[in-house]
Amino acid sequence: MRHARGYRRLNRTHEHRKALFANMAGSLIEHEQIKTTLPKAKELKRVMDKLITLGKRGDIHARRLAAAQLKQDKDVAKLFDVLAARYKDRQGGYTRVLKAGFRYGDMAPMAIIELVDRDPDAKGAADRVRLEAEDDMESVED
Repeated sequence: MRHARGYRRLNRTHEHRKALFANMAGSLIEHEQIKTTLPKAKELKRVMDKLITLGKRGDIHARRLAAAQLKQDKDVAKLFDVLAARYKDRQGGYTRVLKAGFRYGDMAPMAIIELVDRDPDAKGAADRVRLEAEDDMESVED
């Protein structure tokens, strides 16, 4: 029986797993859709649902708890400002895991994890802004 086996260890130490989910949660908040392996996506779903619930609480203690779990302040700000307002009427189930075939190199099952009611323009928006800034810098130099 599986008593007291509450989560997947993913062949990582506690510190590595904590950093992995902090980075993946930040990427999911920023891009609102990421592609990863199926077991990681299923575990990330649990982490993200708890973070969005903290965002919906909105008090200073919830913000500090979220900041302790996430690595970047911009992710915490988006979580509390944008995502909390988007999901204020939803009772749970903020993320969706879609199976996406198998990875070519090792046949690992892949999945796409995305936020429900996501903004399609959020994916790659930071890269577009960075590329536009680089183009502007090159035109100034010429």
